[in-house]
Formats: sequence, C-alpha cells, structure tokens
Amino acid sequence: MVRYPLSFVVLSLLGLLVGAPGLLSVAGFGAMLHPVLEDPMAGLALVVSALALIGSGLFPYAIARLMAKSPD
Repeated sequence: MVRYPLSFVVLSLLGLLVGAPGLLSVAGFGAMLHPVLEDPMAGLALVVSALALIGSGLFPYAIARLMAKSPD
C-alpha cells in the first residue's frame, strides 16, 4: 500500500472540489449552482485556483518520493 503525504491528499481533494464548479461555470452551467458563477470568468478563476491547489499538493508528494529514493 502506498502512503501519500497528508498535505498532498488534502490539497488535491480541495483542488478537485474547487475545479468541479469552475469547469461547470466555464462550460456555461454555472448559473445552476450560483448566480455569481454565471460569468465564465468566475469559473476560470476557480479553475486556475484548482490548478494552483493541485500543484501545491504535488510539492510534498515529490519531496516524499525523493526522500524514499535517497540511499541512507
């Protein structure tokens, strides 16, 4: 069983949660969720935030992989 860093899991899940309504808003269905998401630019901001969250979660994952490969 592979053990992932907690920060990787939390930030990736948050990125997915933020990205889903962002993609719906960019696709034109944001008004079904909230009136503010009717504007596609609001959805684009959510998509960019989701990418930033997932990217931030990849740093601890990469560091954990590098530490696992290092010979001690």
